[in-house]
Amino acid sequence: MMHLPHVKDADVAGKRVFLRCDLNVPLSEWHTISDTTRIDASLKTIEHLLGQRAKLIISSHLGRPKGVADPDYSLKPVADYLTERLGSEVPLIEDYYGCEIPGSIAGLEDGNAVLLENLRFHPGETSNDPDFAACLASFADIYVNDAFGTCHRAHASVVGVPEKLPHYAGFLIFDEVLNLTKLLDVDETGKPYVVVLGGAKVSDKIGIIENLFDRVDAILIGGGMAFTFLKANGHTVGRSIVQDDFVDAVSGLIGRADEAGVKLELPEDLIIADNNHPEADWEISGVDIEDPLWMGLDIGPRTINKFRGYLVNARTVFINGPMGVFEYEPFEAGTKDIFQVVATSNAFSVVGGGDSIAAITKFQLGGRFTFVSTGGGASLEFLSGIDLPGLKALTA
Repeated sequence: MMHLPHVKDADVAGKRVFLRCDLNVPLSEWHTISDTTRIDASLKTIEHLLGQRAKLIISSHLGRPKGVADPDYSLKPVADYLTERLGSEVPLIEDYYGCEIPGSIAGLEDGNAVLLENLRFHPGETSNDPDFAACLASFADIYVNDAFGTCHRAHASVVGVPEKLPHYAGFLIFDEVLNLTKLLDVDETGKPYVVVLGGAKVSDKIGIIENLFDRVDAILIGGGMAFTFLKANGHTVGRSIVQDDFVDAVSGLIGRADEAGVKLELPEDLIIADNNHPEADWEISGVDIEDPLWMGLDIGPRTINKFRGYLVNARTVFINGPMGVFEYEPFEAGTKDIFQVVATSNAFSVVGGGDSIAAITKFQLGGRFTFVSTGGGASLEFLSGIDLPGLKALTA
């Protein structure tokens, strides 16, 4: 495991600490938080710093407001939730973009926290503008990063600020790196090692498939990305999601899997429907969708049983992405059954991806996996063997 300076070794008492979190939570149309997983994941670091009497400046982005102050992306619901969880007020600071230290930060008392409004309301965040990074750094004495989910972004609050301050990794980042590293060194966790990949885009998963060929025994493909594989194998896929630009690359992966002796398993039956809607007409089908107006929206029962056969005996499992449109009952069985199999196994199990976390919540499987990664794209890049700018900044 890479060496990261740990926040528990930092002397923070009485000092202003700039804490970068990933509080990019989903909001309902009424601006209420629909899933608090990402906030809860950083509470250990937040509570540690407050317990050590730090003057805590919490920061995060939310959504993609494109450098303008958009109330739809305000962190006000997050500030309210933190106030409730911590039992003391966490004010939302909106007047810091001019880069003068607001009085609410200058007068912050030991053991108290504030939350900066959405970092991406300033265009300098995503462009890693050095002046904006210097502005943020001027607020604090110490920098702590606990936002693993943004470590693949070279943004001001991720790489610019730690260049200017003593820097440390929070508990969440340590847990992420520790558990994801185990997926790259299976001698520690054991074989058989099975990877389950789903979700819509095969383009997000090509790197991880390539990097894990020499480590895994089987890769099980479901979700929308399966249709690019099926098309590469010559099947008709109707109106299913396909990334045509990646069909050739997927054909190459299929050939490499055979060469590496890795079982690359695709669906052998599907749940297909005339549209992506809970009231759609649907049926069980083979992998060839003859009607050009129908689409695949879940793996079928034979595929579930085939995948289960790999998972019940696995000692190491990584799941990223659902098997279908699990949000709708007619298309939830693949995701529900596969996740339940892993949740009840004795395997070292890591789950990643925002949709995967939503599935865990829906099917009430929380606490039944070894580790649930909040990293999203950062997790995929880490497992693809890509150096993450945010981690590199912490080791400099």
